[in-house]
Amino acid sequence: METFTALKDFVNDPLFSQKREKSTSKLEISSIDAPIIDIISGFSKLPYCFTLQSCYGHFLYDHQKNPRSTEPLPVSDHIENVEYRIAYLALCIQNSKMGRELFHDLAKIPAIDPEYIQFGCAGWFWKRQVNSFALQVEPQRYMTKDKAIVPYQEALHIEKIRDEFFCALKGIVQKRSR
Repeated sequence: METFTALKDFVNDPLFSQKREKSTSKLEISSIDAPIIDIISGFSKLPYCFTLQSCYGHFLYDHQKNPRSTEPLPVSDHIENVEYRIAYLALCIQNSKMGRELFHDLAKIPAIDPEYIQFGCAGWFWKRQVNSFALQVEPQRYMTKDKAIVPYQEALHIEKIRDEFFCALKGIVQKRSR
């Protein structure tokens, strides 16, 4: 995310409920990458947050040029470099007890692999909506970029971390939906 920044403190937003209603009413499930539809749908049912944007993360290489492909990387001895387009989730979280509990759950996700998962804010999201936070899967050295060219072996590692990242998000949705 090209405007990725450090975490900011929660602020009061008396219009949160109206903004959430507007956002969730415009949510087009068909525009979400198929592997994460359940996760995004789950977050949309939590009354103390709403999704701003998300991406499953995509790998482009020699014979795979589709920027929306969700196919796993193939086993190959011939791929040298891969263009990785970041996986991320940007949420607006209500400044409430439940919202702060969600925030703390999300803040644990980078522990999966701190070199490849960041939790922070994105400047342009925050300008549009206070209390917006982003989790992203991106090599730390590229954390302010939307994409990166990485060696094939590193792309395989990123793919593994991305899958663990979304598994953790799914777990949070399930926990919070009870």
